[in-house]
Amino acid sequence: MNTYVVDASVAIKWFMLEIHSEAALRLRKPTYRLQVPALFLLECGNFICKKLRRGEISVAESDFMINKLRTAKLEWHPDEPLFPSAFAIANKTGRSLYDGLYLSLAIAIDGQMVTADLKFYESLKTGPYANRLLWVEDIPQSTNN
Repeated sequence: MNTYVVDASVAIKWFMLEIHSEAALRLRKPTYRLQVPALFLLECGNFICKKLRRGEISVAESDFMINKLRTAKLEWHPDEPLFPSAFAIANKTGRSLYDGLYLSLAIAIDGQMVTADLKFYESLKTGPYANRLLWVEDIPQSTNN
């Protein structure tokens, strides 16, 4: 499968050198189709705001990250059509509606949701959504650069 829904826990690693950053950067290869719900930018922005407030990054770095995310080669999907399914997933799994939205999009496009949120991944990796989840370290190595 070359179509992936990228959650914010993965995308933020494109800019921050931290655990799993190298794996997350594999998604930036042109062989992958990256999909995101509209909520994606808001959620990434929240991560970036927290890092800015903590003094981990500068204003210039935060502006750079936001601009790169806004212009990244991503296929954006409106949240509203995904909401009923996302709400049902969130209630069924006990996970957040935000996580349900990413997973709902993965189902809708017949792709996989890539996450670096270990708690989320561990809670769903053996259930009915297991085939729609991909741990960030399990992103296949692309043969194209």
